[in-house]
Amino acid sequence: MARYYDVHPENPQPRVIRQVADLIRDGGLVAYPTDSCFALGCRLGDRQGLDRIREIRRLDDRHHFTLVCRDFAQLGQFVHVSNSIFRLVKASTPGSYTFILPATREVPRRMLHPKKRTVGVRVPRHTVTQALLAELGEPLVSSTLALPGEDEPMTQGWEIKERLDHLLDAVVDAGDCGKEPTTVVDLSGPEPEILRRGAGDPSRFE
Repeated sequence: MARYYDVHPENPQPRVIRQVADLIRDGGLVAYPTDSCFALGCRLGDRQGLDRIREIRRLDDRHHFTLVCRDFAQLGQFVHVSNSIFRLVKASTPGSYTFILPATREVPRRMLHPKKRTVGVRVPRHTVTQALLAELGEPLVSSTLALPGEDEPMTQGWEIKERLDHLLDAVVDAGDCGKEPTTVVDLSGPEPEILRRGAGDPSRFE
């Protein structure tokens, strides 16, 4: 059964955040809120956690996992940001964007697109997510909590607990969060390519 953590959306309880971070460090898979709907998250380098996310979402090996980072500086440790797109990415973080960029050697191979060697990165605005990332001291490996065959991502903590109780180790509920996934922009080529239009304004990349 998944543990259920009720977290204050603006002043997350440090004790609860520490408990969730410890669970993730111990190999736990959690559902947690972001500024653009719930996500599944596990520790960087957690092979079993990655496989569990693939199983829940029925993802193939071409799926871009996302490293959810605390800030732009942390993001820069895991992807190569060229001079030409530096300002563009920095001006869009934090925010509801996921950027596809060439990965550095810090990213496990299992997370990379098999041909492009790219990975998704984002910096969220959500207070609870930021608190969790600060406590962890490293990014969360994440994927939007959208179940196979369903058009809408899951947005209610109690529903996630009810439906995925046997598949998760914890659900972090901070009340209402975003209901629209991030805008996904591939910046690994010569021109920005919008792969998914979502919560972030895509016009700056067009």
